[in-house]
Amino acid sequence: MKNVGTIDRTIRIVAVVAIAAVIMTGLINGTLALVLGIIGVVLLLTALTSTCPGYLPFGLSTRARVR
Repeated sequence: MKNVGTIDRTIRIVAVVAIAAVIMTGLINGTLALVLGIIGVVLLLTALTSTCPGYLPFGLSTRARVR
């Protein structure tokens, strides 16, 4: 069940790019870089699949409803 809309996907991808840039430039490292890297992977996967498991228990969706 897809529940991530276009704007939500765009925000997630922008966040992934920002996280990658901060890690690659060396502004952060160590444990924080690892944690942010994992968050970035999760954000990327949810953006690519248009599905956020965290939305499911609450019945949330940012997708436009087709009438």
